[in-house]
Amino acid sequence: PQSDAPPADCLPPTLTVFPLARHPTMTDPHSATSPQEISERPVAAMANSLTETRASLVNDINTQLVDQDAVVILEKTPIIEDTLSELFSGSRLTLDMKNDIYSTYRLQPPPHLNEMKVTVVCPATEKHVKKYQRQESYLVEETAEDYRSITLPYIESQSFSLQWVYNILEKKAEADRIIYEDPDPDVGFVLLPDFKWNQKQVDDLYLIAIVHQKGIKSLRGLTSEHLPLLKNVFQKGKETIMQKYKLPASKLRVYLHYQPSYYHLHVHFTMLGYEAPGCGVERAHLLGDVIQNLQSNPDYYKSHTLYFPLRADDGLLTKFREAGKI
Repeated sequence: PQSDAPPADCLPPTLTVFPLARHPTMTDPHSATSPQEISERPVAAMANSLTETRASLVNDINTQLVDQDAVVILEKTPIIEDTLSELFSGSRLTLDMKNDIYSTYRLQPPPHLNEMKVTVVCPATEKHVKKYQRQESYLVEETAEDYRSITLPYIESQSFSLQWVYNILEKKAEADRIIYEDPDPDVGFVLLPDFKWNQKQVDDLYLIAIVHQKGIKSLRGLTSEHLPLLKNVFQKGKETIMQKYKLPASKLRVYLHYQPSYYHLHVHFTMLGYEAPGCGVERAHLLGDVIQNLQSNPDYYKSHTLYFPLRADDGLLTKFREAGKI
């Protein structure tokens, strides 16, 4: 929520918007590491498509970059309090406006204090490109019957690949990034940093717990039978974060998305003061609330109406419109 104040030692950075940028030439998203590898092919900028600290770039759909489309996400990293002294002493400050006690400046910091995190999706499908373009959103009201007759058939008809999830669970990929694992096939999970977090400070901490148990697509698939799993993720996830990052449970936001971005049950652990993407009330469901709801009603999420946002280009929104629900 916009009213949340940032942590005292984490000042929100601002977004520099480039109307035109250059895209790294690559066949592997990890291969572009030097200025010599920068292509002269222009890309379309969509700086207003995400939060105020992020910008997305996609190469023009009418052209190809090394025969592949790609999405590049640029994100300003948080400003750390310990660097403020060097930031102001080593930066160029230009006055923009002064009026009584108020003034605004443009600050050009030293390069090593002006870091940006870059995430690359390559090759990117049309769905990837659309995901990062700005779209009008609609709030959908989904009854239990709507889920059975509209949402579930749509999900099952789509080719949502989970292979990358299974690669993590089977240690075929990102094994070195896992900070905790409970290998139990029924209540176990792996805990690892989300790519949105650069792990340099805890102010924007973002971890994902991916459960080992397969077949649970989302909140709608949860019943009281899954309470041991949910409680285990909740408790051990908080304990691990306390041990490794010295953050108590009172500093954490632990939640599930509905609709999720992929249909294998996973839980988000973020720093409470960090405005993580998708942490708003229209999409995020606190894990503590989920557990209590299932304790009160074993089939709570199979019987209750749920609300969630969908973008204008989402195929599921089309299905709800065709059914006369929008």
